Amino acid sequence: MTSLDTQTTTSVPLAPEPKGRKLVLNALRYAGFTVVLALVGYLVLVPLVFLIFRGLTSGDGLALSNVVEAYSVRGTGEMIFNSFAFSIGVALLATIIGTALAFITVRTNAPFKGVLYASSLVPLIIPGILYTISWIFLLSNRVGVINVALRDIGLGFLDVNVFSLPGMILVEGLHLSPIVFLLMFAAFKATDPALEESALMSGASVAQVIRRVTLPLVRPAIMASGLIMLIRALESFETPALLGIPAGRWVFTSQIFRSLSGYPLRYDNAAIYSLTLVLIAVAGLAVVSRVNRRSEAFQTITGKGYRPRPLDLGKWRYPVALVFVLYFLLVVVAPVGMLIYLSLLPFYMAPGLDAVAAFSFENYLSLPGIPTVGRSLRNSLILSVSSATFLMFFMAIVSWITVKSKMRGRRLLDSITTYPLAYPGLVLGASLIFVYLRSPIPIYGTLWILLIVYVTKYMPYAQRYASNSIGQIGSDLEESAHMSGASWLSTFRRIVLPLMAPGMIAGWVYVMVVSVRELSASILLYRQGTEVFSVLIWELWEAGQTSELAAVGVVLVLGLTVMAGIAYKLGANIGIKE
Repeated sequence: MTSLDTQTTTSVPLAPEPKGRKLVLNALRYAGFTVVLALVGYLVLVPLVFLIFRGLTSGDGLALSNVVEAYSVRGTGEMIFNSFAFSIGVALLATIIGTALAFITVRTNAPFKGVLYASSLVPLIIPGILYTISWIFLLSNRVGVINVALRDIGLGFLDVNVFSLPGMILVEGLHLSPIVFLLMFAAFKATDPALEESALMSGASVAQVIRRVTLPLVRPAIMASGLIMLIRALESFETPALLGIPAGRWVFTSQIFRSLSGYPLRYDNAAIYSLTLVLIAVAGLAVVSRVNRRSEAFQTITGKGYRPRPLDLGKWRYPVALVFVLYFLLVVVAPVGMLIYLSLLPFYMAPGLDAVAAFSFENYLSLPGIPTVGRSLRNSLILSVSSATFLMFFMAIVSWITVKSKMRGRRLLDSITTYPLAYPGLVLGASLIFVYLRSPIPIYGTLWILLIVYVTKYMPYAQRYASNSIGQIGSDLEESAHMSGASWLSTFRRIVLPLMAPGMIAGWVYVMVVSVRELSASILLYRQGTEVFSVLIWELWEAGQTSELAAVGVVLVLGLTVMAGIAYKLGANIGIKE
């Protein structure tokens, strides 16, 4: 007590000094905030400004001639129809499959639910380009394993031409359905099943309960999931490029790619199509946000505890389990199995004894000798590690500002960090071409411009991990440190960051995984010497080297599986999984 009283007494004459120190600290904080806001604004808003400038101006200033020219190109009407037919079809297919599987998993006593959790990691583990290539060998007219098998058993009328609009919808829908499963799994898990039990006790059938009770309760989640899938499908590049271009089925993303990679280059058309996609994505995300706000009217969880009783499927338990297994075979085993099969052959051979006799590991053994493989691996590691490390530390600071501080403008900063969700990868790549093609900063054609792409594109995901982590840290720890004389930097470094470590590591691994998979922006910005793994797979496909491509793909999927498992496990510790 004496020591404490003495310290309190001696601090009284120095009262003016802490006040001045507080003013200095506040000034430094707002200076730091300004720097952070300026950097985020530069990364997120400058590409959009250049995109608008390129699309809506001409030599005479502001003009709409570029819009008229872009939408006067022959086949534009068909492109618009294909884009919306493809995206709506994908959204419907993915939403129906994902919602049905999530309901059966959460609300029923069906066995083999574990296979759906394995399937849910597919979009994270298997890059879109590998997934699509696998389905080409499964469903192409001439060599597709499934189509050939159907014709052999007299069911040729059931085959699907993968190089068609329905084929595109099927492949992309299957690839995105696990995402809907995860979203709807959370929605069904958060809904009190007592209402369903009451309806059953009142004499309603299971079908009536699902139609009149369950689905209305999760309607906002279904609508939000469908809209998200609609946006994802509109932004999709790999499936429309690999399946649509050979069949002459053009969509917005494939037209942007053709405008920027074909001859002559059509920058104005690419800018207009890119702006169209951004506007659609922004409108879609606004609707999703509105649906999520209205979802409070559908909340059923209160402080009262409940124990859900799963619906008894009776004799339908094992037929439903068979559906689970078939879904797992379609979404996971078939595409991954096809990659492994191709990687063991010197060239594609129809399945049979001759193919088995030709199996070898030669493609894997030859990978180290291919110069582009080593270079692509090095570039992918540099970019993924650099982008993940920078983003997680930078977003930790951004999250502290938006979650913990009371600074004016923090809501603006929080909003800007989410804007990249509305940027399709191809659009972001096109925007950075307009920014840096004639810029005095000599980064076009280098790894630096790819690093900017990855940092900008995955900023919202890193911010979500960081915000969830820092939101679980009580303010009393920081206040105690400040009262003990610690500076903000010391408190942040020695208290906040260590406590955020599990979420930071999970976010770091996640950003690494998605960075390695990224293709749509990289395909526009890479040059010889800056290839990444996804671009290498694209080039091998273009060159017809399917066996080497498959070997690279298997190695990539194995690496991503390990990283995704780490992110999933660590994410569960901070609530990210839920």
